[in-house]
Amino acid sequence: MFHKRNLKKMLTLFLAAALCIALAACGGNNAGDLPKGKETTENQAGESSDTLVYAGESEDTINPLLNSHDELPNIIFSGLLKYDGEGKPVEDMAESYEFDKSALKYTFYLRDNIKWHDGESFTAEDVVFTYKVLTEDKTLSSSITTNYEDIEKIEAPDEKTVEITMSQYNAAMPGYFTIGILPEHLLKGEDINTTAFNQKPVGTGRYKFVSWEKEGGMINLECNKEYYGKVPDIEKIIYKTVAVESTKATMLQSGEADLAWLNSNYAKTFRGKEGYQNIDFKTADYRAMSMDFRTEFWQKNADSIGVLNYALDKDAIVNGVIAGCGEPAYSPIQMNPYGGNKDSNIYPYDLEKFAAEMKKLGWKKGDDGVYERNGEKFRFSIQVRDYEEERVDIANICSSQLKQAGVDMEVKLVTKLEWESGYNGFLSGYATQFDPDMIYANYVTGASDNNMEYSNSKVDEILEKARHTEDVNRRKEFYHEFEMEYAKNPGVVLIAYLDGNYVGIEGLKGLDTTRLLGHHAVGVFWNVEEWTLDK
Repeated sequence: MFHKRNLKKMLTLFLAAALCIALAACGGNNAGDLPKGKETTENQAGESSDTLVYAGESEDTINPLLNSHDELPNIIFSGLLKYDGEGKPVEDMAESYEFDKSALKYTFYLRDNIKWHDGESFTAEDVVFTYKVLTEDKTLSSSITTNYEDIEKIEAPDEKTVEITMSQYNAAMPGYFTIGILPEHLLKGEDINTTAFNQKPVGTGRYKFVSWEKEGGMINLECNKEYYGKVPDIEKIIYKTVAVESTKATMLQSGEADLAWLNSNYAKTFRGKEGYQNIDFKTADYRAMSMDFRTEFWQKNADSIGVLNYALDKDAIVNGVIAGCGEPAYSPIQMNPYGGNKDSNIYPYDLEKFAAEMKKLGWKKGDDGVYERNGEKFRFSIQVRDYEEERVDIANICSSQLKQAGVDMEVKLVTKLEWESGYNGFLSGYATQFDPDMIYANYVTGASDNNMEYSNSKVDEILEKARHTEDVNRRKEFYHEFEMEYAKNPGVVLIAYLDGNYVGIEGLKGLDTTRLLGHHAVGVFWNVEEWTLDK
């Protein structure tokens, strides 16, 4: 942790750096703005021109039910529907579908001649199998099961038709029908959580899994020539599993990678660099301090989470740590079309207001300058994975700013998040890039992705109504109401939204920045079938 005397110096350095790069930081060259004429053949890793090498994230499983937010499931598997460039669900393996409102029944009519990557025919029974796992397998260790809790029945009247009946109307269901379908013939009777299939996946998507070289950190894919849609132009993808942020930048620099998502400070080093391009996306990806309500400290002091916002200079964090490539955060659905209620931005940076509110809550500063109440210091711990440099920097600046205000937040660096070690929270990231109901699983009491056990009966009621309301304008009113209620009684201290800063080699074309990306800027491959590669 930093000492108080270092805070002013640190912020000054960050802000100075931000000013120096302000003009170039986030608006650099897009794919169409690059200098022409540079000739490239093989990269330094010796990969051929038909192979894209992507420096991705660390992986341990490739199964859309268990790993739904990462890139690989989205190009190996297909769903009944898929998201288009605007983030709207459209037909995919379903050639068409209809919804009978009176019967609360979706009917999907499947495309002909879809094959699994092992050559077997895809049928409606595969869809039934997948959705029954999601809705009936009580052992399934998945963060998304709450999204499917309104499904009452799944049936296949024939090989090309699937009927899904709901127990009640759910406005978000078309988006959840984008989940990748699993092959029944390979997984029937298997434990989905532990099956070897999770490391040797077979899907129906644009790319086929070939091999996973774990020691070398490489997952090898090849184009699916039998794909039912447009077959990608890029023949092979090598997905390199990389945890350390600086390693990705080094791989690009050395020619070992052709594309990577980088934090803003690494991305800026490539702006204007010959042979490279910066492709900047907007994302719904925020960083926050998520408080663990399983710990005694927050069970007793939940009323004092929101006021911490008054002590955080979020503009300084954005301009310094993320080089201006983002914006201060005040709502978990701030970037969503249904969110962004500015009235819920109720916590300006104001140390005097912070002190006044702490006094109202019964906190008093002790001789050491740290607030205390009922004989307990305002002292809590936040864990951060040590290889995520940007998160570490954010956590350290937050710790320093809070210490200046009289709160002792200890940053605990870990190699992996340790949920049972008694830390009071973690430096989190999340995104709501599609339907705003994505937050339901995070914020509703007992929901499948509510791993910090936040509970607020008013939030539960509002999100329940929003999920089951058909009228778009009424839903938006509910989500604005949610933003206000959550701001008053939050479970996280929101800090910043990040831009999605990708860097690629000059010869990679076709990346489309239309879509709002998700957590860790996931979704870049959404139109990979339109990409071309020349190296």
